[in-house]
Amino acid sequence: MGLEDDAREYHRQDPPGKIEISTTKPTNTQRDLSLAYSPGVAAPCSDIHEDPDLAYEYTSKGNLVGVISNGSAVLGLGDIGAQASKPVMEGKGVLFKRFADIDVFDIELDFDDPADIIKSTRAMEPTFGGINLEDIKAPDCFEIEERLREEMSIPVFHDDQHGTAIITGAGLVNAADIVDKDLDDLTVTISGAGASAIATADFYVSLGVRRENITMCDSSGIITSERVEAGELNQYKAKFAQDRPAGDLADAMEGADVFVGLSVGGIVSQEMVRSMANDPIIFAMANPEPEIDYHDAKEARDDTVIVGTGRSDFPNQVNNVLGFPFIFRGALDVRATEINEEMKVAAARALAALARKDVPDAVVKAYGDQPLQFGPEYILPKPVDPRVMFEVAPAVAQAAIESDAARKSIDLSTYREELEARLGKSREMMRVVLNKAKTDPKRVVLAEGTDEKMIRAAYQITDQGIATPVLLGDRDEIWTTMDDLSLDFEPEIVDPSADELEPYAERLYELRKRKGVTRREANELVRDGNYLGSVMVEMGDADAMLTGLMHHYPSALRPPLQVIGTAEDAEYAAGVYMLTFRNRVIFVADATVNQDPGAAELAEIGRHTGELARRFNVEPRAALLSYSNFGSVDNQGTRKPRRAAKMLRDDPEVDFPVDGEMQADTAVVEDILNGTYDFAELEEPANVLIFPNLEAGNIGYKLLQRLGGADAIGPMLVGMDKPVHVLQRGDEVKDIVNLAGVAVVDAQERDE
Repeated sequence: MGLEDDAREYHRQDPPGKIEISTTKPTNTQRDLSLAYSPGVAAPCSDIHEDPDLAYEYTSKGNLVGVISNGSAVLGLGDIGAQASKPVMEGKGVLFKRFADIDVFDIELDFDDPADIIKSTRAMEPTFGGINLEDIKAPDCFEIEERLREEMSIPVFHDDQHGTAIITGAGLVNAADIVDKDLDDLTVTISGAGASAIATADFYVSLGVRRENITMCDSSGIITSERVEAGELNQYKAKFAQDRPAGDLADAMEGADVFVGLSVGGIVSQEMVRSMANDPIIFAMANPEPEIDYHDAKEARDDTVIVGTGRSDFPNQVNNVLGFPFIFRGALDVRATEINEEMKVAAARALAALARKDVPDAVVKAYGDQPLQFGPEYILPKPVDPRVMFEVAPAVAQAAIESDAARKSIDLSTYREELEARLGKSREMMRVVLNKAKTDPKRVVLAEGTDEKMIRAAYQITDQGIATPVLLGDRDEIWTTMDDLSLDFEPEIVDPSADELEPYAERLYELRKRKGVTRREANELVRDGNYLGSVMVEMGDADAMLTGLMHHYPSALRPPLQVIGTAEDAEYAAGVYMLTFRNRVIFVADATVNQDPGAAELAEIGRHTGELARRFNVEPRAALLSYSNFGSVDNQGTRKPRRAAKMLRDDPEVDFPVDGEMQADTAVVEDILNGTYDFAELEEPANVLIFPNLEAGNIGYKLLQRLGGADAIGPMLVGMDKPVHVLQRGDEVKDIVNLAGVAVVDAQERDE
C-alpha cells in the first residue's frame, strides 16, 4: 500500500477517526454515577447558574478548544466543504492534545456565509475555553475572526493567519540578529497576499518592521497604490499597497533584505536571490515545493544566506505546531479573554530566545547528532524539543496578565512544573528513537521475510527512512505478496533456497564445529532464516536482526544466541519491555528469556536494563521485586533479589540508584516508598522493575499492558553482542517498525 492507502487504513481502523472522549473521574459504582449525573450533578449546575465562572472549576471548559471550519480553504485541497474537512480538523485536535494536552471538539459548519459562521460560533461560547478557526478562505476569515474577537469573551485565533506569522517572526528576530541588521531597517518582500501573508506582514510590523518597508505581491504583481485606486484590491490587501511603480516578483525582490514566500513552488530563481541585499533572509514556505529549493538558495551567492522552509528535511523548518498548542495552553491557563498582539509577540520572542539556548542531548540525538547551535542553520527550535511548551506557554500567560487579558492569576514561578506534570515525557520515547534512526539508517535483517507483516513493515521502514531492510525468504513468494498488497518498493531480498550462501555456511561451520555441527549440517542450517540472519549480522553484512513472528520465542532466540552470543561484559541475555503510561514510563525485565535467574543473573539483567533506559533518555531507578519488603519475609526466594540489589549497589559500574527486595506497589507508589520506607535508596518511584523470575515478569508486563492501558514496546533483548530482537508471535507491524528503530539506534551507538 502507498501513503494514501495507508492513511485511509489509519483513519478507518476501529474506532474510526483519530480522537475520542474519555472519562476523567471514576464511574465504577452507583455512587460514582450519582455524582457524575443525576441527582448529584444538580449541585454544580446550580452553582454555575449563580456564578458562571464556576464552569471553569466544575467542567472541562477551561481545557477545551473548538476547532471550527467550513472547509473552504483546506491546505493543498482548496474548497472541499465541511464534511470532507473533518479528518483535518480531527488532526488539528490530535496536535493540540499531543503537544499541549488540550482537549478539542472539532466543529464543521456547512455554511458559506460568514454571518452564519459568526452566529453559530458565538452561540457556542458556553462550551469552550477558546476557539481555533481553521481552513476558512480569505477574505471571509478576516471578517469572521474580527467579529468573533469583538463579540466573544474567550480567545479566538485563526491559525492559518497567525501561526506562520508568529513562527517566521521568531525566525526573523534571530536571523536579523545573525546578519547584524535592525528590524526597523529591514526591507521585506512577500510573495502571496492571502490570509497568512497579510497576517505575517501585520505581525512583522508588531515586531518592529516598518510598514512602508514591506512590499507585497499577489498573482498580478506588486500591490501598488495605483491598483487600489483602480478598485482591484480588497481592504486587507490595500493596506499594504506601496506608492511605487508596478512590477513583478523579481522587481520586488531586488535589493530586499527579506523574502517571505507564501505562494507557490518554484517561482524564485537563483538570479532573483542574487539581486537581493547582502546577507539575505529567505523564508520559502510553499509546500511541498518551496518557492526556491533550500540548496539552490544557499548556493546562489557567497555571503550568508539564511533559509527557512516548511519542510522537515531542511534546517529552519517553519512549523505551526511550534506555536498554536502552546499559545492556547498559556491563554487557557490564565482564562484569557483573547489572544492579543502582545501574547503573539511574546510567543515569537520566547521561541527566538529558546533557539539561542544550549540544545538538550535528547533533541540533538533526535536529529542525528548534527550540530544544533544558534546560527544561520538553527534559528528556530525543533518541534520535538520538549522545552517549547515550558518557554512559550509561560511567556503567553505572562503577556496575557500584563496586558489585562487574563481573568486568572497564576504563579509563574511554579507554572513550568505544572506544565511538566500535565504533559509528561513518555510519548516522546519512540519519536526520539525513530528520528535518531533516520539520521543514519542501518541494514536490518528481517529473518521471516515471507510473512505479510514483515513485508509491510519493510515497506514502512523504507518509506520512513528508518533502516534498509533485508528480507530473507523465497523471492517469488515475497514479490507475489508485495503485488497483492500493492506495495511499490524494491527491497533487498536474500533467498536461502536459491542464492549462493557458501560464505555464510563456512562461517557457521567455523563457529559451531566444536558444538556438534558438521559442515553438511552447517550447509543445511544456513538455509534457515534465523541462522542465516544471525550469521549475516555476525559477519557484518547486516547491522541488526529481527525475528520471532513465525516461531516460538525459544526457537527464534536459539540461533542468534548460538551464532552471535552475548556481549563481552555479559553472561546472559534478557528480554525487556518498555511500558509507557500517560505520565510514566517503566522498563520491565526479564519477561522473555531467563526462567529462574539467580542473584548474579538478576544483577546483570538490572545493569543492562538500566543502560537500555538511558538509550531512551530515561535516568534509571531500579527495584528488585519480590513479595517481601526489605526483609519482611526471609527465605531463599526473597534473599535472591536482596543479594542482587546489593551486588548492583556494590558494582562501581552502576551509577544509578538500586534497592530491593520490595513489593511491586512499594516500588511504584511514592507514598508507600517514601512514607512507610523512608530509608529506601530510591528517592522517587522505580522506573526499572526487575522481576524475580520469568513467570512473574511475563505475567506482570501483560497485566500492565492489557489492564493498565500501557503501550508496550518490545521485547528488547539486552546483553547481546550485536543488536538482535525477537518479536512475539502476533506482534503488529507497528511493533516491528518500532523495534527496527530501536535496533538501528543500538547499532549506531555501537559504532561510536
